[in-house]
Amino acid sequence: MPKDSARPYDLVLFGATGFTGSLTARYLAEHAPADCHWALAGRNWGKLEALRTELAAVNPACADLPLLAADVTDPGSLQAVAESARVIITTVGPYALHGEPLVAACAEAGTDYVDLTGEPEFIDRMYAAHHARAVQTGARLVHACGFDSIPHDLGVLFTVGLLPEGVPIVIEGFVRAGGEVSGGTLASALLAFSRQRQTRDAAKARRALEVRPAGRRISTSGAKLHRDATVNAWAVPLPTVDPQVVGRSAAALERYGPDFTYRHFAAVKRLPVVLGAGAALGGAALLAQLGPARRFIMDRRKSGEGPSAEKRAKSWFSVRFVGEGGGKRVVTEVAGGDPGYDETAKMLAESALCLAFDDLPDMSGQTTTAVAMGDALIERLVRAGLRFSVRE
Repeated sequence: MPKDSARPYDLVLFGATGFTGSLTARYLAEHAPADCHWALAGRNWGKLEALRTELAAVNPACADLPLLAADVTDPGSLQAVAESARVIITTVGPYALHGEPLVAACAEAGTDYVDLTGEPEFIDRMYAAHHARAVQTGARLVHACGFDSIPHDLGVLFTVGLLPEGVPIVIEGFVRAGGEVSGGTLASALLAFSRQRQTRDAAKARRALEVRPAGRRISTSGAKLHRDATVNAWAVPLPTVDPQVVGRSAAALERYGPDFTYRHFAAVKRLPVVLGAGAALGGAALLAQLGPARRFIMDRRKSGEGPSAEKRAKSWFSVRFVGEGGGKRVVTEVAGGDPGYDETAKMLAESALCLAFDDLPDMSGQTTTAVAMGDALIERLVRAGLRFSVRE
């Protein structure tokens, strides 16, 4: 939607008073351009006012920041918010439970949309339900605009750009990170564990609708546990949404070559840690099937709670990519600070600003960060402090 649109807001942040939402609001208060017209939206007016007061202490211009009442249980309020903005940012999860009404409103209103979901079921359901309408109205629906999955999606795009064109390409990504989880992240993960059947059904429904690239092969499976010399660690297959996102970018962009393979791993130094993490993940998946056990775990860290600023300051992430194609080998890295919150808020906010203000490809429908924003978003993130580098 053009900058001179009659809509009053360039951006609206929905779920602004949650843990990650408030970090995103603070980032916008500090970094949004002076001519950016943005607003906060949520269901608790008192919390919105309190947040606005906090933001005004960071940036006095935020003292007059507009507040909008909106609730996921009130489709009319979401439609009004969607029709008032060029881009909607939402941090309200778990998205499988709370996300669809806002996606529907944005698809109907022709409003660009970004979120933080790492839930494959939600992404696939939204494609089946709202992609076609978004194509008609011109809305760009971009999921996974945080640590899931920007470092991986854009890191692969960055790596592909260093390899020859028109040749088979194989890229492996190795993730290292240190940090803590918030209550919202914990709730989303446990919900995903408990909805495996729904996740399979959503993937099947999407496959029935999605057009595959003609004459090209895309593979994101086949990752196996092994010791990897490049990262000097155990490579542990990661069951996250990131390979799926990378695969969809590869399917949409011919630059990824005629035969593209991506495999996704956690890099873990010691084998006992690998075994312990596997046992813990399996136990969590089992307990998530039981409602009382799931609620007990979620009560340990409630939604809206997260690590302190001091703990976040000590957190970090690094994703190392090893790419090969046409006889050339390249090693790259995407790295930054606290992955789950500070850097995620930065990625989410910069994604929305990129959609609102940058010169981007003409497209619509559900898409990925690499396809919708690509190099423009990489440039933004580098200016904001993330590191995209060539290691070899």
